[in-house]
Amino acid sequence: MKQLYWNCAMGAAGDMIAASLLALEDDPQAALDALRSLGIPGVTFTLEETETCGIRGLHLRVAVHGEEEHPDAHEHHHGHHDHDHRTLPEILSLIDGLHASDTVKANAKAVYQLLADAESKVHGEPVGEVHFHEVGALDAVADVTAVCLLLERLGVDAIAASPVHVGSGTVRCAHGVLPVPAPATALLLQGIPTYGGEISGELCTPTGAALLRHFCRSFCPQPPMCVCKVGYGVGTKEFKDAPNCVRALLGETAIDTAHDEIAQLETNLDDMTAEWIAFACEELLKGGAKDVFTTAVMMKKGRPGTLLTVLCAPEDKDEMIRLLFRHTTTLGVRETLMQRSVLTRESETRETPAGVIRFKTAAGYGTKKEKVEFEDLAALARERGLSLFEAKEIIETK
Repeated sequence: MKQLYWNCAMGAAGDMIAASLLALEDDPQAALDALRSLGIPGVTFTLEETETCGIRGLHLRVAVHGEEEHPDAHEHHHGHHDHDHRTLPEILSLIDGLHASDTVKANAKAVYQLLADAESKVHGEPVGEVHFHEVGALDAVADVTAVCLLLERLGVDAIAASPVHVGSGTVRCAHGVLPVPAPATALLLQGIPTYGGEISGELCTPTGAALLRHFCRSFCPQPPMCVCKVGYGVGTKEFKDAPNCVRALLGETAIDTAHDEIAQLETNLDDMTAEWIAFACEELLKGGAKDVFTTAVMMKKGRPGTLLTVLCAPEDKDEMIRLLFRHTTTLGVRETLMQRSVLTRESETRETPAGVIRFKTAAGYGTKKEKVEFEDLAALARERGLSLFEAKEIIETK
């Protein structure tokens, strides 16, 4: 299985991610020509060899009508309400008109939808009314579609990334001085392992965060893989004694030997109502549990009880135990560390007769499975007044 791994020790920005993929190409110039043929109005791509702290890499320079975004205001485009702006529907329409495959367009629109959703929540505006400054919007569209196109060219089967370094301090944008990570970035990184540090400044931008959220299956240390190529995508800022780059590793990993460890936590409850147990289960899932389930059991003196079981990553075990003690009446929790065999799971976006829909896929051990993302299916059913069965039939219509 072809595995891609991004090391985000210095955060992530759209141009850095794109440049790291260009650096994996056998012929970066041919890949650059493919980007130029996308047909983004007024956008020019330039690829430069550069160096950061002694590491050679590539920088992708994007200009809109000859103008480049200022690095210190990179990718913070919401909030401009003059004549020179674009709305989300306009950007999605622009992406539809590009010279790219349906897969590239669907992925690009899904990433931009994530960006608009985050900006909408931050500013309390309907998604359709979020405005992106013209230069900034096209700059981000260029970064997003470049990444989508380059990933299609590489044909990777699985994508993972390291925990994301977000930086520290403040960043200046259209709304003034904001804490790092910026509010939209913080929303996009919810549920993804991140960390700050001594480096002052914004290391992860909203576009970088949206790309990682959409494409990465997991955020973890580098998985076992035979690395065949290494690429460095270099940013515009310079930091003392710290190379400002995203490192991309491309290699092979065995799909049929997917194993990992999982912690199983159990406790018996006989003095909690079903409603209280349900609340505890919700809090455990929100806290990061992989699965939570209950089993009816008979306890001492014939009392009916509930066996509450939590499955989680070994590194999350202590947090899950804390939540069990906080939200249940238990006085003790049993724990077991187990090996498990797993299929390689991914989420991909496809264009369907019902629009852009996410699918979950799983492969390994000689088998492959897929199903529609339930939230997308349910949203379609509610929007059109259909049953889930009817919505599924529309999505699967060829």
